[in-house]
Amino acid sequence: MNKTDHFISRREFLQGAAGLTLAAATDLRLEASAKDEPVVKTPVVLIRNAKVLDDKGKINETILDSMLDEAVTALLETKDAAAAWRKLIGPQDIVGIKSNEWQHLCTPPELEQLLKKRVMTVGVPKNNIAIGDRKVLSDPIFQKATALFNVRPLRTHHWSGVGGCIKNYVQFVPAPWDYHDEYCTPLGSIWNLPLVKGKTRLNILVLLQPLFYGIGPHHYNRTYVWNYGGMLVGVDPVAVDTIGVRLLMAKRHEHFKEERPLTPPAIHIPRADTKYNIGISDLDKIELIKLGWKEGALL
Repeated sequence: MNKTDHFISRREFLQGAAGLTLAAATDLRLEASAKDEPVVKTPVVLIRNAKVLDDKGKINETILDSMLDEAVTALLETKDAAAAWRKLIGPQDIVGIKSNEWQHLCTPPELEQLLKKRVMTVGVPKNNIAIGDRKVLSDPIFQKATALFNVRPLRTHHWSGVGGCIKNYVQFVPAPWDYHDEYCTPLGSIWNLPLVKGKTRLNILVLLQPLFYGIGPHHYNRTYVWNYGGMLVGVDPVAVDTIGVRLLMAKRHEHFKEERPLTPPAIHIPRADTKYNIGISDLDKIELIKLGWKEGALL
């Protein structure tokens, strides 16, 4: 029995969407009915390449470029990368690329520029594109944005357990510290604010050199960073973060030779699903599509 015997094609589900938004990702959550109707799983693409980083950790931009296009093409099941990007964005859009500036593990500038290049290739004027993090609330492009791309590295986090796609939008509120209650469980509510709701076209969790362990509010120790050479790409931020947590837990087990729970627990991720309804956190409802380098994938 082949795959289509179990699931509706993602291409069939996504086809015809003028712009893929978070609302569309939420629509992926089709429950099996009493009649055992097919279920559409939320797709997340894991792509890796052993040569995207050299021995000194320098990024090979040509390989990163190819990885990005391959991941987006697989995610949207289009004939080529150009068609995939046109499905995500249009010339009329005003685009904010939400990155992350944390000094120890920031969004790679090479990836920021690749995203900007892709957006411009579709026809969006340069002056309608902005890249930013901590100043998004004062940036006129982000204030007028019709489309957002969310891109940041994966790491453990002192307040939320994990710094991932969901948490990356904390700069869209004037007082981020107001969202630290109960291990940052209110973070999902940010995604329902008018400034961002329904605008996110793509979430990219950078896994080139993830940080899998640390203690303290500003922890960073290269002992706990490894060359994974990958990215997780999806429309649903909750699904992407859910897979990200699974990767960190697998690496912690491999490194420490025992179960080492996240401290604090990353409960803001399932809460983003069950309380704020912005995505899927149930692994049984996520389809992980693996591309590229398989050795040491841990997933």
